[in-house]
Amino acid sequence: MLDSQTLARAIDLEWDGEIVPRLIDYIRLPCKSPHFDPDWAGNGHLDAAVSMAETWCRARNVSGMQVEVMRLTGRTPVLFFDIPARGGATGTVLMYGHLDKQPEMVGWRDGFGAWIPVMEEGRLYGRGGADDGYAVFASLAAVEALEALEAQEAPRARIVGLIECCEESGSYDLPAYLDALAPRMGKVDLVIGLDSGCGNYARLWVTTSLRGLAAGTLSIEVLGEGVHSGDASGVVPSSFRIARILLERIEEAASGHVKPSQFHCEIPAERMEQAGAAGAILGDTVYRKFPFAGGTQPMVTDCADAILNRTWRPFLSVVGADGMPAIKDAGNVLRPRTALKLSLRLPPLVDAQRAADAMRQLLEADPPNGAHVRFEPDQAASGWSAPPTAAWLRGALDAASRRHYGKAAAMMGEGGTIPFMGMLGKHFPDAQFLITGVLGPKSNAHGPNEFLHLAYAKKLTTCVAEVLAAHAGRSQPMA
Repeated sequence: MLDSQTLARAIDLEWDGEIVPRLIDYIRLPCKSPHFDPDWAGNGHLDAAVSMAETWCRARNVSGMQVEVMRLTGRTPVLFFDIPARGGATGTVLMYGHLDKQPEMVGWRDGFGAWIPVMEEGRLYGRGGADDGYAVFASLAAVEALEALEAQEAPRARIVGLIECCEESGSYDLPAYLDALAPRMGKVDLVIGLDSGCGNYARLWVTTSLRGLAAGTLSIEVLGEGVHSGDASGVVPSSFRIARILLERIEEAASGHVKPSQFHCEIPAERMEQAGAAGAILGDTVYRKFPFAGGTQPMVTDCADAILNRTWRPFLSVVGADGMPAIKDAGNVLRPRTALKLSLRLPPLVDAQRAADAMRQLLEADPPNGAHVRFEPDQAASGWSAPPTAAWLRGALDAASRRHYGKAAAMMGEGGTIPFMGMLGKHFPDAQFLITGVLGPKSNAHGPNEFLHLAYAKKLTTCVAEVLAAHAGRSQPMA
């Protein structure tokens, strides 16, 4: 049996003395993902982040660990580490994280900013600390803490780590690295990914599914140039009205229901049960966590239903627009063109490429008034649903959560899209998955005022260490 208190104290000290100072340095780096920084290689910020993490990893007191930075031609770098097993433990654990970031975003509080680390009330503010620059540091802190318990002869399986720099751009470089590293990694039977969320900061949360995404730009052109609206309205169709008609083919405006059946899937009974349990734990914080303006009300108030809406049902968002002047510049002109950036979140089991193709067919068919209509998909990332959780892992998660948070672990899907999960699921079909993270209420990944909840992150790291120990000591092969 591990001395959990000693383990927790060691990890707390590692966070305070080693991890937090490095995260402060990391937040200062504008190491944006290549989608947001096309000249990432020339700017050097991703390389600086990888170099910082590499230096820190090499300084860890982990016996036999090999660390290297891999650079495939024309691709973002990957930090890879390989730690041999000890104590007779079998199997291989893959620990995943990423170092690339989302762009700055407007709306930061005065004195705060994407590249300005600020510590306030146990929270470290700044872009990327929680999403998820902390992952490489927390992963090795968990391993190093177990290493320090050598006097207790704590066994540990072989551990490999893969820290990429393309996740926020859809992980399009990751498959090439997985193929290149496959012979060296061998068969992986547990994947630990620290790039997800938590329902609250009171217990360990495990992500069991992720939605997919089909996105693209819908363009409607009705004129070669803008004309006086007093002269043309009633004769020339409004491009915006045509956009409304087309969107109605996908979404019922009154309810937000996505109508075509090909964008839906049957929700597994296990996920329904998990949503009910999570809803009972979280209560109305499921929807009250959002900063509603004025008297705006949520679409649903049943907590389990709200969780299923954001994890297993499709919903459409218009996330950008072109062809519309700013209000201060808007004259009485019937505009020639409207373009809308559409984002359709998909249930985990719906194929994203097929969904994107279906969106194109639905939107471009039989255009109203013969307008020139185009839909150009630019993202198609399928979701992911975890395999059934093995008994040893479920027991380890509950035990660790009770010891360090005082409450049992909870399982819930997440509404975002993390393409690497589907990639890892296909690459390691027989593995168990522990996908978790620190992105809880108001942590605001990708937005302004993103923060890392330090107390939660410390406990999460300790739970990961205990799962590693349980994996090494499991009594039967993993399913």
